[in-house]
Amino acid sequence: MKAKINSNQVISVIDQVIKKDFDQNRKILNFDEYLNLLSEQPEKQLRGSCKYILDVFEYFEKTQAPQSQVLRYKLFDQDFKEGEIKVVAEEDVQNQIFQVLKSFQRQGINNKLILLHGPNGSSKTSITHAIMSGMEHYSLLPQGAVYTYNWIFPVEKAIKGGMGIHDYSQKKEPLNSFAKLAEEDILTKISCDFKDSPFLLIPPEHRKMFLEKLLGEDEGRSLYHSLPTYFVKGDLCHRCKEIFQALIGTHGGDYKKILQYIQVERFYFSKRYRKGIVTIEPQLQVDAQFQQLTINRNIQSLPPSLQSLNFFTLTGDLIDGNRGIIEYSDLLKRPIESFKYLLMACETGAVNVGNTIAYLDTVLLGTTNEFQLDAFKEFPDFTSFKARIEIIRVPYISSYTQEQEIYTPDLKQIATEKHIAPHTAWALSLWAVLTRLKKPNSINYPPNVSSIIANLTPLEKAKLYDSGEMPLALTAEERKMLKSSLKKLKEEYQNIPYYEGRMGASAREMKTILYNATQNSEFTCLSPLALFMEMEGFVKQVSEYEFLKQDVKDGYHDALEFIHIVRNEYLNVIDKEVRDAIGLYESNQWEEFLKKYVHHVSFVLKKEKIKNTMTGLLENPDFSIIEEFEKIIDAPPDESARDSFRQNIISQVGAWRLDHPKEPITYAKVFPEFWQKLEKHYYESQKHLLTQMHNALIVYGKKQEDQTEEGVRLAKKTIENMKTKMNYCDHCSKDIILFLLGQKY
Repeated sequence: MKAKINSNQVISVIDQVIKKDFDQNRKILNFDEYLNLLSEQPEKQLRGSCKYILDVFEYFEKTQAPQSQVLRYKLFDQDFKEGEIKVVAEEDVQNQIFQVLKSFQRQGINNKLILLHGPNGSSKTSITHAIMSGMEHYSLLPQGAVYTYNWIFPVEKAIKGGMGIHDYSQKKEPLNSFAKLAEEDILTKISCDFKDSPFLLIPPEHRKMFLEKLLGEDEGRSLYHSLPTYFVKGDLCHRCKEIFQALIGTHGGDYKKILQYIQVERFYFSKRYRKGIVTIEPQLQVDAQFQQLTINRNIQSLPPSLQSLNFFTLTGDLIDGNRGIIEYSDLLKRPIESFKYLLMACETGAVNVGNTIAYLDTVLLGTTNEFQLDAFKEFPDFTSFKARIEIIRVPYISSYTQEQEIYTPDLKQIATEKHIAPHTAWALSLWAVLTRLKKPNSINYPPNVSSIIANLTPLEKAKLYDSGEMPLALTAEERKMLKSSLKKLKEEYQNIPYYEGRMGASAREMKTILYNATQNSEFTCLSPLALFMEMEGFVKQVSEYEFLKQDVKDGYHDALEFIHIVRNEYLNVIDKEVRDAIGLYESNQWEEFLKKYVHHVSFVLKKEKIKNTMTGLLENPDFSIIEEFEKIIDAPPDESARDSFRQNIISQVGAWRLDHPKEPITYAKVFPEFWQKLEKHYYESQKHLLTQMHNALIVYGKKQEDQTEEGVRLAKKTIENMKTKMNYCDHCSKDIILFLLGQKY
């Protein structure tokens, strides 16, 4: 048993950890130490806000997005911060933001506001907050260190012969810096309102020469020419400039003595404490203000040349967000006059505040929904704004597999109170995606593929987007043509106002359906059956949701019909699961049957014999296998069509091997339509057993004399397999079996 330690010992341990962290992270430096740090890490210490955020993107690395050639930045996975929710998909948006920031870096100024627009409930705010969280985390790391400065004025007893601004040259041993004086030796500490970089204390006209001397002529010149405008032309804020000028006068132009007053301090980005990260809400308020400081005892105690100054302070969202990022949440809900200043702020990096000009180094990022953006485009001054706004679209997700990830945190929470049946997130997500799809316009495609495109159903289009799954009815050649048009299909509505992903059910609305279904007392478990019931009530609320008002076009935008479509897909899924759970066959038997058929029919087409692996003798292909297979799948009966059919089978296998050179062939993937026909054929012959099981399940757990022993045994076995192998429970397994048997058998 470990010995307990007293509270003082615990405090001592914490004290040691905090002190070690303070020293290791160089939280307080004098100006000389800062210059040493600058010489060690010139590029890191002289990066503007856009480069800093680019480094945040790069620090968390990138990976290839699933089923896509687009890069995904792991920053948006939010793995580094417990409790943060992953931004699902939206890789195109991530890359567009990254490229805009790269453009800012090349130009040396953040000369545009990045405006994320999309329907309500898309990931606009989540994307912004993921960047903010990444900045917070990165600033805690050595490579993410950011510094500002304070003015330190010591008390008289802390120095010999003078204080603060007096003539330190009379001292025998003057202090090199007041940066690390003990708290009791400090009369006044005046912080920079803007959290400006200590580098700005070097006058603009001397910065190029300074870097050449510090780093060497070539490296210094190269770095200087790559610096953002903030570090090349940026100057001290109003208050710091007045202090600087007063000290210059007092010390007769002795620049070194001015630097004695500088305390360089590391700061950390924080949304909560508004340190370089600020969200401006749409309510009307002043984004920055200029006010005089109250004369307190410390200011009255300052040396005479500073007491004569009128100390002003700048406060507000713009000031708090300097050096980092400012989010304008729902920007266009504000009166346009209230943010016209952004035109000048983006163009010059400065805004007029009271009697001064505030120079900023911050990335401006706004969000808005489509209706506000449409109205904004009608505003007379939109052209002026357009030149200073980088508009990035954030649509709804069009992959139901990715959509499922959105609901993972909610389902984890629900699972603590209620069992969740398999496929619940899938059913929810598939219906959501179906509501978002637009019917393709076949005239936009070449003649050889236009008819294929025109006949795509919403479900087929959803599957195509999600995994590339082709419609079963297509030939191998048609699948090839459709696959080559997939990129164009996804981009078809990209450049029009009513793009694909603008309308449809949002994740917020789907969560409402999810939680309402959870409360449904008719179901012991949360399952797709509960969701379907909730969806049927939801689609009746036509007046409340714009996407429910859309005209149905060839099956698209039909929210009610989509419930039936998802229900039928769900029946197909659970049909296979129940069959597997019954255990009347091994699931690989159809794979083996397909494999044998392809093997034997290939030798028929080549007119060759097959070598028997057991005897070593050459034998004719087994026509009993071939004929049985072709009968089950309804192959063409006449000879010429049958030969063409067989040749097409072999061609499909060859094409699959070319597309998947490193994968072992899986015939269920190459011929899913044949697999389904084989299963259906087999289970048609087993209907009598399913009927017995259905009758047994109705009175499952009760004594019933007229039930067959075989039916009861099969019911128990099936439910047990579904529980142990598929994550069902007693309640939902029984519910879905009865649902399946009632609907299909």
